[in-house]
Amino acid sequence: MASSNMSDSQKREYSNKVYKEYHTYLRLEKSLSNNSVEAYEQDLQKLLVFCKRHGINPVSASFEDLQEFVFEQFKEITNVRSQSRIISGVRSFYKFLLYSRYIEQDPSELLQLPKLDSRLPNVLSVEEIDAMVAQIDMSKNEGHRNRAIVEMLYGSGLRVSELVNLKLSNMYIAEGYMLVEGKGSKQRLVPLSPEAIRQFLYWKEDRSNLDIKPEYADYAFLNHYGRCLTRSMIFHIIKELAAQAGITKQISPHTLRHSFATHLLQNGADLRIIQQLLGHESITTTEIYTHIDIHDLREAILKYHPANRSATL
Repeated sequence: MASSNMSDSQKREYSNKVYKEYHTYLRLEKSLSNNSVEAYEQDLQKLLVFCKRHGINPVSASFEDLQEFVFEQFKEITNVRSQSRIISGVRSFYKFLLYSRYIEQDPSELLQLPKLDSRLPNVLSVEEIDAMVAQIDMSKNEGHRNRAIVEMLYGSGLRVSELVNLKLSNMYIAEGYMLVEGKGSKQRLVPLSPEAIRQFLYWKEDRSNLDIKPEYADYAFLNHYGRCLTRSMIFHIIKELAAQAGITKQISPHTLRHSFATHLLQNGADLRIIQQLLGHESITTTEIYTHIDIHDLREAILKYHPANRSATL
């Protein structure tokens, strides 16, 4: 722990050392993705600003200090998921300090997470997805690319970050698989549907006509400038197709991933298989991520439970 008789420059040097070690901890020990590391460090920055304003040393902050910080944040941030993420970010920092023996007791362990809204993301029906696909102008240069994008988001359940970072060298077309790098740089093999393969091969021909920058040569999906697509561009493509199809639901690329999981579950796929396809570390995440209509559950009991079957004979 930093000594109270350090000079200001020594304190700054000490603090910078701690924060650099925390960054390394997130990247190496926790194996988090760049996006997750950035989110945690943004939350830490909010805490540092609060501590500086109130003359508090973040390393020696008390539970009461952290409570006050959380209370102050929640005045401006009303979204429950955002509130929960901030507390998770604070807890992560103090778990690191405890792990690295900078502190002897974790002051964040008693912070209460807000109760998360249990509402699930929107799900598209097969008909709505077909309607979106029908809006793709196949006469345009990006037609087969956009069709392949929809097929991989819905047909393989990819995250948008996994899609934009997909490499040609990790696509095994003959075998019908692609190697995807998910959260925490964890890799998994994901099947490709026959239609995704067909559309991607068409796109690959169109892709060969682009002026591709050397640093983007291995990226599967590119824009017309020969550079890799961004997450925001994928969002724009999906939202535009949904609008053209007359879909009024809140739509994002994640909606297609959620629809993929939901449709598999509704058609009898095992939850463990869905977990592997989605790249979820915990089965609990998959259970939250997917849903079955309560009517379907009731119908399943009436149809398959022995007591109900015998009663209808």
